[in-house]
Amino acid sequence: MDFAEYLKEQRNQEWRKELRSNIKSKDRTAIEKVHMPEENPHVRNTNNIEVNTGLTMEMAMKEAQRCLDCGDPTCISGCPVNINIPKFIKNIEKGDFLAAAASIKETNSFPAVCGRVCPQEIQCEQKCFYTQKLNLPSVAIGYLERFAADFERKSGKISIPEISHHNHIKVAVIGGGPGGLAAAFDLVKFGYDVTVFEALHEIGGVLKYGIPEFRLPNEIVDVEVSTLTKMGVKFVTNFIVGKTATFDDLRVEGFKAFFVASGAGLPNFMNIPGENLINIFSSNEYLTRVNLMNAAKSEFDTPVFSGKNVAVIGGGNTAMDSVRTAKRLGANRAMIIYRRSIEEMPARIEEVKHAQEEGIEFLNLHNPIEYLGDDQRRVKSMKLQKMELGEPDSSGRRRPVPIEGAIEIVETDTVVVAVGVSPNPLIPRSLPNLNMSKWGTIVVNDQMQSSIEDIFAGGDIVRGGATVILAMGDGRRAADGIDQYLKSKF
Repeated sequence: MDFAEYLKEQRNQEWRKELRSNIKSKDRTAIEKVHMPEENPHVRNTNNIEVNTGLTMEMAMKEAQRCLDCGDPTCISGCPVNINIPKFIKNIEKGDFLAAAASIKETNSFPAVCGRVCPQEIQCEQKCFYTQKLNLPSVAIGYLERFAADFERKSGKISIPEISHHNHIKVAVIGGGPGGLAAAFDLVKFGYDVTVFEALHEIGGVLKYGIPEFRLPNEIVDVEVSTLTKMGVKFVTNFIVGKTATFDDLRVEGFKAFFVASGAGLPNFMNIPGENLINIFSSNEYLTRVNLMNAAKSEFDTPVFSGKNVAVIGGGNTAMDSVRTAKRLGANRAMIIYRRSIEEMPARIEEVKHAQEEGIEFLNLHNPIEYLGDDQRRVKSMKLQKMELGEPDSSGRRRPVPIEGAIEIVETDTVVVAVGVSPNPLIPRSLPNLNMSKWGTIVVNDQMQSSIEDIFAGGDIVRGGATVILAMGDGRRAADGIDQYLKSKF
């Protein structure tokens, strides 16, 4: 350590002593969590510019100094892909941003994605010492992860994880979403010859078709996928395993193991009268056509109607993405219809806040019971049942109860139903001997191995519904399971 670095370290230690003193005195103004800069809501709601603009170097280094270097860093236990969080934060504190990015990528192939869309507030940040022991705002782990990844990308010095050897054993990954890509990342590092088969024409899965660019720009996904390409992962698009080729066909081609991460492509509906009227969409269709197929542009082949009074049914992140997309497509009135209160919404608090700032109308404690159409069978209005909250249900949230006789008619020319999805049935239908649950999910053991020994699975097809980072965690566990399985065979 030279003298300049020594002085810098001394200043950091003095700052940390002051921080500990402020914590003891509960001086919240001195330990305030960094605020993420944002675009103006009245500008951003007319286009697809990214809402969060990222931390500056000064903001990132100051926030990194808040990390207390815990002896037992519980934040790591809250990360589904086991990032060494104190290590990368310490590198940011020192100003070595490239080292910070490289340390994240030891276990996470998509740091710029995860820094944007992971629910850190209920994972790593919830486990932070500040939150657990002091009831204070956690270190902004997600913001810092995004900062490190963005700095690396903009520097042009993107690190490529080392591959120690090549064993030339072929492994197929079915699905190019976050779970499949995480598995491919670890498997290629282990030395396997990995091919990802994707049904759509672009790689990324829900990262591309389900999450709008104002939350996750496509460029970010493309750059992080390109790292896998440079590591040797092969990608085959427009390929449906079970249709384009069977598992047996792929076995004949030399594939020795499979990881199925085919997602949850089957949308759920409410099965209420009028739900088959024109201009009632599932959120899957609406977002896929807009995000992946340029449906907002009339010159493209798959336009989607998005009217002036758009109602989105649901209270999760997908509902927020849909209603905020509708606003950007020109809706005068973009509404969230949700049967519970705003406090019970499963969407991230940040996404709800952004939606409110952008002029989204929230009709909480309302539940659609019928859609009404015009003489062309296009939806023109919906009948809403007003609700009140009763006792908590099995989810821990208070159960919504109808208020007798409280019915409201609301005009709408477009409805997007975002009440959940079910696992994609294509793979199970092609494997009649595969052990499935009653919910249509693949049954796996602790190594993510199915009842067919060379087939492993994870993400939505196992969980029924998973966040990006949980799917990635499944991919990493499956990669370990596949490695153990193949080592026992070859």
